[in-house]
Amino acid sequence: MNKLKLLLGALLTVASQSVLGQGAKNIVISEVLTSNKTSIVDEFGKREAWLELENRSYTTYNVRGMFITTNEKVLDKSLSAPERIKLMSIIPNGDVRTNIGARQHLVFFLNSSPANGKLHLSVQTPDSASVWVALYNGNGVELIDSVRVPVLPPDCSYAFVGTDNDGKRLWAVKSAAEVTPGIENAISGDETKKTGVDKFKEQDPHGFAMAIMAMGIVFLCLALLWLFFTVFGLVMRHLDTAKKVANTHPIKPITRTVEKTAEMAHKTGNILQEGLDMKGIDMEVYMAVIGMALRQYEDDVHDVESGIITIKSKDTGWDDEYSLMTHWHDPFTPRDHNAPTIPTTPELH
Repeated sequence: MNKLKLLLGALLTVASQSVLGQGAKNIVISEVLTSNKTSIVDEFGKREAWLELENRSYTTYNVRGMFITTNEKVLDKSLSAPERIKLMSIIPNGDVRTNIGARQHLVFFLNSSPANGKLHLSVQTPDSASVWVALYNGNGVELIDSVRVPVLPPDCSYAFVGTDNDGKRLWAVKSAAEVTPGIENAISGDETKKTGVDKFKEQDPHGFAMAIMAMGIVFLCLALLWLFFTVFGLVMRHLDTAKKVANTHPIKPITRTVEKTAEMAHKTGNILQEGLDMKGIDMEVYMAVIGMALRQYEDDVHDVESGIITIKSKDTGWDDEYSLMTHWHDPFTPRDHNAPTIPTTPELH
């Protein structure tokens, strides 16, 4: 159990680091102004160079602990993380503004001191020379974004304006009237020519949103398949049950039973009428025959395939007494009750 907990913990840690890494890569440098003469002022009314970060994702991300630098020595791969961090300026904790919302911007003042505020950095940006500006992740090793800013006229900025067909970021010098600190940069003519695919690439450069959307589509398809086969199985089960009920429905056998009963009643009436008409045969014999026929039908009523009761005569010797007589019995002639009689039992088929 402990090993399982450790394994799950490790997986969660790796997953969280992966998600955080993807979130950090959505933070980019969007605008830089190195010579501030008439642009925005800080809390103390001073005009300083500034840098703008943009969160290009659709989720909030806190940039605290990330690093900004203009020192190109950090590109030396032989430097350890602590050595590289000494050449950078860290974005401090303690300010809710570092929690950048989706598609939002945040401005940091450069050439300043962290003692002046949480958004003041000691990064040096000369206004008379080209400068390289970079954004590093909180580990001090991973380069998130960078841009080389040319020498700019006073109050002009260097702003990100879009990407080309190859995904390369496009930058342009903005005049004082076009500078947009803290808000979306003005769209250039090249930006208006971008296709929907290019805009999607710009909004999700690392494919994080694409991965989530793809997984959502897969799970949706699986859910639809499960729903389809569940409904299909229920329909098939109900159809099978309906067939069984139809095959065992009692209406048809009952109808045939009634028909056979009526037919047998008609035949019984005929036999009885014939017995009454024939004076030479005792009526009790016919009554016995009818009773046994009804009994036989009652025992075999489940068999409705033929519904025919056949009475075949068989010589059993029971009428030998009558074979010695030369005339028919008169039903009104007194009989000798002391004479032996033999019961009659016709065979039924």
